[in-house]
Amino acid sequence: MTSILVFGDSNSHGTVPLSRLGQLDRYPVDARWPAVMARVLQARAPGTEVVTEGHPGRTTVHPDPIDGAHKNGLAALPALLESHRPLDLVIIMLGTNDCKARFGLRGWDIAAGIGKLAQVVQASTAGPDGAAPDVMLVAPVPVEEAGVLAEMFQGGPIRSRAIAPALRDEAARLGCGFFDAGRITAVDALDGVHLTAEGQRALGQAMADAVIARQEGR
Repeated sequence: MTSILVFGDSNSHGTVPLSRLGQLDRYPVDARWPAVMARVLQARAPGTEVVTEGHPGRTTVHPDPIDGAHKNGLAALPALLESHRPLDLVIIMLGTNDCKARFGLRGWDIAAGIGKLAQVVQASTAGPDGAAPDVMLVAPVPVEEAGVLAEMFQGGPIRSRAIAPALRDEAARLGCGFFDAGRITAVDALDGVHLTAEGQRALGQAMADAVIARQEGR
């Protein structure tokens, strides 16, 4: 059996595009991209298990001064690795929330934060027989300044578009897989951050192909 952990934020959680702040709606479980990916993988390799840890507001390595220290992905990751081991692959899709104006980060800084998470996985014993799992880094879909999240993500379009090229280099440096989600879909214009239902489906299918290609290439 192949076991995969998806470590992400609200787009992995399945959050729908927001029309108001505080909205908590999610797409149905089977419509979220990790579930779509799991169905494709299970059809090709029965026994594949996908565990999704998508936390809305999760950052790479930063406690959020407004939403709370528990949004820090670096603090959460070690416990999740231990909880779900043995894992063959950890997919990290973060960086969107690091684009918030309150953090003032560059795309390079965000990619470096994702790389730090990859190093935590690589230093762990969460893989088969106490080895480290493989890692795939996913550059998030670039954000837009729109709707109720426009001010929160002011300057986010420039920051988010700089993540993919920097993260591609970081993945190569660390020996991780790399995937650019922005090549597959775009954010919904309603809030400029979250994916449409079609975007979730398209990303899940593309990620299944990327995982299979990674596994066959190792």
